[in-house]
Amino acid sequence: MAKPAQGAKYRGSIHDFPGFDPNQDAEALYTAMKGFGSDKEAILDIITSRSNRQRQEVCQSYKSLYGKDLIDNLNELDMLDIREIFRTKYEKSLYSMIKNDTSGEYKKTLLKLCGGDDDAAGQFFPEAAQVAYQMWELSAVARVELKGTVRPANDFNPDADAKALRKAMKGLGTDEDTIIDIITHRSNAQRQQIRQTFKSHFGRDLMADLKSEISGDLARLILGLMMPPAHYDAKQLKKAMEGAGTDEKALIEILATRTNAEIRAINEAYKEDYHKSLEDAISSDTSGHFRRILISLATGNREEGGENLDQAREDAQEIADTPSGDKTSLETRFMTILCTRSYPHLRRVFQEFIKMTNYDVEHTIKKEMSGDVRDAFVAIVQSVKNMPLFFADKLYKSMKGAGTDEKTLTRIMVSRSEIDLLNIRREFIEKYDKSLHQAIEGDTSGDFLKALLALCGGED
Repeated sequence: MAKPAQGAKYRGSIHDFPGFDPNQDAEALYTAMKGFGSDKEAILDIITSRSNRQRQEVCQSYKSLYGKDLIDNLNELDMLDIREIFRTKYEKSLYSMIKNDTSGEYKKTLLKLCGGDDDAAGQFFPEAAQVAYQMWELSAVARVELKGTVRPANDFNPDADAKALRKAMKGLGTDEDTIIDIITHRSNAQRQQIRQTFKSHFGRDLMADLKSEISGDLARLILGLMMPPAHYDAKQLKKAMEGAGTDEKALIEILATRTNAEIRAINEAYKEDYHKSLEDAISSDTSGHFRRILISLATGNREEGGENLDQAREDAQEIADTPSGDKTSLETRFMTILCTRSYPHLRRVFQEFIKMTNYDVEHTIKKEMSGDVRDAFVAIVQSVKNMPLFFADKLYKSMKGAGTDEKTLTRIMVSRSEIDLLNIRREFIEKYDKSLHQAIEGDTSGDFLKALLALCGGED
């Protein structure tokens, strides 16, 4: 990596830039981001040499000229690259510059866009690596209790619930409010009891009745909640692999975040429901190194012990020693470690990796790899670091921008509602300065909105 320019200083944004023309800057930024690749040096030059007031004028001009939000477009860039160029050039983190030279909502937005402070993240220089090492040490000691938002209902009465659901679907019209209220406020085990009781009382299949009475996004959510978790995950994996395209992100999300016991249950459910092994399905629908990663994760044989310091140092050295550019060797070494070691052990590996290289392992993966392989490894690393935050990010992205990714939104809300959705809520508001409740309210509507808010469990 290039050494920082000695004595380099960013020009600062405290003073107005002479000869400032917001339209000219907006055009230059648009040109720098247009087409394949981007001119990150040109982007940095403008960002670091304009005052806070001038930057905001550039944002307004950009919107007027191109009908697009400059912050959103910057967010599409590889911010880690920009941060690295900034630190190398100015011996200061981009985060620090933004923090010191901007203010208000604009400052909050830019800091989120930046994504991290390299003066404390251990990504680019030795002294910060020591800070990051200590942060890992503290996080490894912390014991975070995972809590879902859906708990078993008190005074549960499956007979009463079965009768209420039958009444809600009988005759003309459907009482969606009753269906939502019952199903979102019972645990999955209680829902299975309701399903059995419904069959006993009325000789009818509750799932079939629900399918005939509700539709669209609400149906996908309610029917998902009614399925046993392993069968629900198996169905999501099947959907991700059926048809012309493959939903690689869904495959990664599920297989990279489930425990060994959950993965084994998914394998059994997949075989039972689709008369084909999950491994065979993955083999026929994916290829190359990505297929090897998914199959490794799908075996459910990750080690479950604690950390081994000597082994962690060896593992960190193994991935640190791979020459940059040797993509095949790097991917193989990462797979051997990331797909097999226990989470507590991987935390120590990441810590030792920082100590050896002054880089965060996630940054190294993003810099050296690409495509589905990169996404799979990043998902594992982020899950090891902070799984609720990993899902909070996924939820945010599912609702960001003009459209809504209802499939991802539904899958996470259903699958995490009894595990750690309360933790996800806390990470969501801490990172995005808005509650998950508010995000759902602003991005969905109707009965689907009601059901999602019921699962969300409250406003933060």
